[in-house]
Amino acid sequence: MLFVCYSRCSTCAKAKKWLEGQRLAFDQRDIKGENPKAAELKDWHQKSGLPIKRLFNTSGIPYRQLKLKDRLALMSDDDCYDLLATDGMLVKRPVLIDGDTALFGFQESEWEAKLL
Repeated sequence: MLFVCYSRCSTCAKAKKWLEGQRLAFDQRDIKGENPKAAELKDWHQKSGLPIKRLFNTSGIPYRQLKLKDRLALMSDDDCYDLLATDGMLVKRPVLIDGDTALFGFQESEWEAKLL
């Protein structure tokens, strides 16, 4: 499993603690230090089954500064992947990739259902 997170994110810390509590092995990657590439984001998006908008960290400062709330509806998926790849802080976190599953954000019940 690949756990993509930001070290100063409290939700990421909760997710990491949950993974460790379940004794699930994972590789950790810092989303700010190593931005996901557009191709990775496309793959993760397809695995998640989520609408493209759900890949964005809508509560983050970069999202608000870029006024993405109004712009996303006009952007293609490829434009969204390219934009997300420019700044890891735009991506909803944590992201957990396990085989054919990609989870964005931490919801314990969802993670239990998909991983246990």
